[in-house]
Amino acid sequence: MSSRVTMGLAGLLLLGAVFFGYWGLVLSRQPEPPASVQVPPPTVIAQATNSAEDQTRQPVVVLTRDVPPFVALSAADLRLEKLRTAPAGSLSDINQALGRKPWRQLNAGTWLNEQSFDSGGALARMIRSNERALAVAVDEVIGAAGQLSPGDYVDVLLFLRQDTSNPQQSAQIAVPAMRVLAVGEQLGLTNDGEPASPALSNEEKLKQDQRRIAARTVVLAVPEQLLSRMMLATQVGVLRLAVRSSEEQRLAQYWAGTKSASGHLDVANSNLFQFTQLALSGAPRSQVAQPNGAPRAAVEVIRGNQITQQSP
Repeated sequence: MSSRVTMGLAGLLLLGAVFFGYWGLVLSRQPEPPASVQVPPPTVIAQATNSAEDQTRQPVVVLTRDVPPFVALSAADLRLEKLRTAPAGSLSDINQALGRKPWRQLNAGTWLNEQSFDSGGALARMIRSNERALAVAVDEVIGAAGQLSPGDYVDVLLFLRQDTSNPQQSAQIAVPAMRVLAVGEQLGLTNDGEPASPALSNEEKLKQDQRRIAARTVVLAVPEQLLSRMMLATQVGVLRLAVRSSEEQRLAQYWAGTKSASGHLDVANSNLFQFTQLALSGAPRSQVAQPNGAPRAAVEVIRGNQITQQSP
C-alpha cells in the first residue's frame, strides 16, 4: 500500500514538473516589445513646416516704425516679411528702399512700392493730371442726406434765384459727372487703386463713418477746363449734389480726355440757362421772330453786371 502511494505521489510530482516546465517555456518565448519609434521634437517639425512655407511665400519690404517725410530710410527702418501673396508693385529687396526719402509720412507696417517715394499728398495721388481737387461746402441737404461716399459720381446742380441781376430764376446742371474724392476726413483710393489713408481698426472705421455722415465739406475732382465754372457756381447760387447710378460704367472716362469729352463739354455749355457767365464759350444768343416768321437775332446789352437781350 505504501508503495502505491509513493508511486502516486511521484506521478503527481512528475506531472507538476512537466506542467511548470512547459509554462516556463511559454513565458520565455513571449514576443519582444516593438522597437520604439523616434518622434522628432515639435521644434524640428515647426522648422520643417516653416521651410516648406517659405518656398511658397514672397518677400515684401515693410517699415518697422513710423517714418517722417524727407528722411532717408536706414536698415533699422526696414525688414523683409514673407507673404503668401505679395502686393502688386511692392519692393522685394531692402536695398531697393535703403537711403531713399519718402515725400510723405509713412506709418509702421506699411509695405513699400515706388509710389511710396512719389511726391504729393493723398489728394494729389487721387487725381489725374488734367484734374483739380476742389472742396465744396455741404450740409445734410446738399450732400445727399449725408450718404455720399468717396468714389461716387455726382452732378452739380445750380439754382439761381430771381433778382435784379437775374430776371428769371433757373435750375440747371452746372457741371456733370464729378468724382467724389473725399467726404470730410474720409478719403477714397489713389490712382494706383490703394487706399489713400492708412488702414483703420473696426472701432476707428465706425467713428470715421459717423464723421462722414456729419461732414460739412466734400472734395470733388474737377476737370481743369471746368474749374472756373465750378468756382463761380459755388458763389452765385444754391448747389445740390445729385448722385449718379453705379450702373453707369463709363463715368471714369467721362472727362478723361477721350474723344467724347469735348462733346460732353459742349452739351454742358448748351444746357446753361440764364447763366452765361459760367460757360467757357459764350452761350447762344436768343432769337426774336420777325414779322415774316424768320428768326432775328437779339442784341445782348451789358450794363455793369446785368445782361439783357433786346430786339434791334
